[in-house]
Amino acid sequence: MSPTRPRVSCREILSKDLPAVIALLQKGFAERQPAYWERGLQRMQEHATPPGFPKFGYVLEANGTAVGVVLIIFSCVTVADRIDVRGNVASWYVEPMFRSYASMLTSHAFARKDVTYLNISPARQTWPILEAQGFERFCTGQFLALAMLSGSPWAARVQTFSTDTEPADDLSSLDVVLLSTHAKYGCISVTCTAEGRRSPFVFMRCWHRWKIGLLPYALLVHCRSLEEFIRYAGPLGRFLAWRGMPMVFIDSDGPISGLIGKPIDMGPKFYRGPYRPHFGDLAYTEQVFFGP
Repeated sequence: MSPTRPRVSCREILSKDLPAVIALLQKGFAERQPAYWERGLQRMQEHATPPGFPKFGYVLEANGTAVGVVLIIFSCVTVADRIDVRGNVASWYVEPMFRSYASMLTSHAFARKDVTYLNISPARQTWPILEAQGFERFCTGQFLALAMLSGSPWAARVQTFSTDTEPADDLSSLDVVLLSTHAKYGCISVTCTAEGRRSPFVFMRCWHRWKIGLLPYALLVHCRSLEEFIRYAGPLGRFLAWRGMPMVFIDSDGPISGLIGKPIDMGPKFYRGPYRPHFGDLAYTEQVFFGP
């Protein structure tokens, strides 16, 4: 007799599934400690997920047992003065003997045509798979900027985000929530004020291995536009340098006009959906939730 085919199905991940999800991810990412997944999933639990979207993503089950998982962080983001939904594919793994069912998982995960999906840390061997699924590259690497050497504007004032920060016509309530949320996750949330108007920025302290060893840098996690970062690169760079981060890494496709530095090969990032992310737009992604 031929073996009975398993009953395979896909559904949203629920809170009760998290221990099984972590155990499954441990198989796929043995280098990660359980605490890594526990921290990230806890932040996903606390995150203000848009109504109607899954809190954690989707699980693939065979006869009621988890055999595949895709974690997706759904968030509301501002795009061209309107609010849209973005989904960051944080991690995915399917047991080897069930890889033939992986398309069932991805079809659930990427079903919404009105959502922009990101994959910001794909393994090299998955790049062709992502492109076959309709993903495109929105950056090819990063740019190492010595922002502190940018000269202007000297009159701009950089301030660390405070809970006393109030929204106004220059800083929306969504801006304030973004700054507050990322500060709670250990990011460096600041405003840069010039001519009476504030601009929000978020950075994350990371480490890069050079020949001389590990050195700290600031990853640009959020800016309204790359042009706005370039405009205030000098004061922002000096603010970060005083805190031990003389380098700022920014997603890019090569040199960035207006900044001193050099491109570095950190691998591409991908997107699929109606809106191409701008450089310096990693808010509410795995980089923040799970850490570098």
